[in-house]
Amino acid sequence: MKKNAFNEELRSKSVEELKAELVDAKKELFNLRFQNATNQLDNTGRIREVRKNIARIQTAMTLKAAAN
Repeated sequence: MKKNAFNEELRSKSVEELKAELVDAKKELFNLRFQNATNQLDNTGRIREVRKNIARIQTAMTLKAAAN
């Protein structure tokens, strides 16, 4: 998914949905790091992508909190 489409999707979600998506992304990041440590990860660029998505989710949550 393109980052602009991802950002638009995040802006349309509620804070509760963002929190759930953040938890999922952090779990995915943990699993990717674990796979990387055991040399089972083929696409190491996915770690960077997930980290950036976590930052995008946190930014969207901050913007929603500031708007209230």
